[in-house]
Amino acid sequence: MTSLTVQLATTEDTERLGQDLALALVKGDLVALSGDLGAGKSTLARGLIRTIANDAAYEVPSPTFTIVQSYPELRLPVSHVDLYRLSSADEVDELGLDEALEDGAVLVEWPERADGALGKPTIRITLLNEGDGRKAEIDGEPASLARLQRSLGIRTFLGRAGYANADRSYLLGDASARGYETIDAGCIRPLILMNSPYNPGGPILRDGKTYMQIAHLSQSVTAFVAVNQLLCSNGFYVPQILADDLDNGFLLLENLGSDGILDADGAPITERYEAAVRLLGRMHECSWARDITVAKGHTHHIHDFDRDAMMIEVELLSDWYVPRMSGKPLSSESKASYVAAWDKVFSQLNDCEKSLVQRDFHSPNILWRAEGRGMDRVGLIDFQDAMIGPSAYDVASLVLDARVTIDPELQDHLLKAYVEKRLSRDKTFDDISFRQAFAIMAAQRNAKILGIFVRLDERDGKPYYLKHLPRIQTYLASVLSHPSLAPVREWCEEIGILSLELR
Repeated sequence: MTSLTVQLATTEDTERLGQDLALALVKGDLVALSGDLGAGKSTLARGLIRTIANDAAYEVPSPTFTIVQSYPELRLPVSHVDLYRLSSADEVDELGLDEALEDGAVLVEWPERADGALGKPTIRITLLNEGDGRKAEIDGEPASLARLQRSLGIRTFLGRAGYANADRSYLLGDASARGYETIDAGCIRPLILMNSPYNPGGPILRDGKTYMQIAHLSQSVTAFVAVNQLLCSNGFYVPQILADDLDNGFLLLENLGSDGILDADGAPITERYEAAVRLLGRMHECSWARDITVAKGHTHHIHDFDRDAMMIEVELLSDWYVPRMSGKPLSSESKASYVAAWDKVFSQLNDCEKSLVQRDFHSPNILWRAEGRGMDRVGLIDFQDAMIGPSAYDVASLVLDARVTIDPELQDHLLKAYVEKRLSRDKTFDDISFRQAFAIMAAQRNAKILGIFVRLDERDGKPYYLKHLPRIQTYLASVLSHPSLAPVREWCEEIGILSLELR
């Protein structure tokens, strides 16, 4: 069995190990923490709980007399258990630890007092005095230990970047498998850590490829670095990359802040949406390289947003959304007619204008830099999946923002602002062709998102995104009225999916 040894020269090192462990824990983890009196168990536990609470001053009383101290309000609920004063191992069953593990993690000091009555720990840590300091000997279940090893790898990466003693905090990420942290290194603004190990892409679906390969989704941080480099070279504001470990999938990034394009109530700020859509107009005038060298042995190719990629995405609606809404999977005949309908629609894009497509150009990924001027006021993140495709795609992503209700009047205003920007520099810009591509790409994107948000709930246990479904249904129904989408509109009307309620 793999084991780890971590040297802890100071009390602060022990607290940092608590941080590193906290950022590796998931629901169901049982951590057994052993060591003599004064070995640092409480110090480690305090660092762990304060990190999950995201509060360096969070009160963490000792559970010595209460035996169990629970923190159900935290991001990951934690039960801190001290069995030192346990009268009998039989009392373990009365502590409710099995129930606690169903909802969160459990940290147990003096686990040996349970005399085998505890469940099997996923992580075991023994703190031992060594010279003037301590060391932690760690083993556990392979999956849990692998998570901890990666977290400790982040600490090593930060050390190489000059931030070995920085405080790490969980940062809410996106709908992907990537993880993010804030790194407080004493700067004016904390840095951002991207944790993105190579993603093999899941099972083979067709033609020997996974979903990620068919949809041309990034599988490593090399894609982010490459597109970041490309956008920066064309004058767009992206985070500065302060340190990287491309092989392990770690990036340390400039923090562009938390001021976005929504107001305090979550409503769109017209001026900022307009600045963002005009930025797209500027972006779509640029020429874009397709092959980028990031570092020795690391290159990235920007793929075409081709028919296969578009189709695998809209099939998320037929494979996930429709069964959820109707209560039964589509028949093979209905699925075939759905694909045929989209084939007819996509064929109309052959001659449309194409440019760099960021794929998720909407409110969560657009940051407002009040200190900037011109285009520099708009900061861009989350662009690693960029492709070359219909320019209208990112316009549709913004104008029909999946996370925010954009009323029809603002939609019209933003479309006019985009067209105005394009016409100001190119009098031959084809507004009619653009609006056709806009309708098709808006329908394609919203069909994809309906499927993704249901999949996030059913497959990944992330129900948060379901609240957006009514808005996206409305967007899809609206754009399906465009004549170019008649085949898909007729299929949807025949199935009746847009009138069904979520089950």
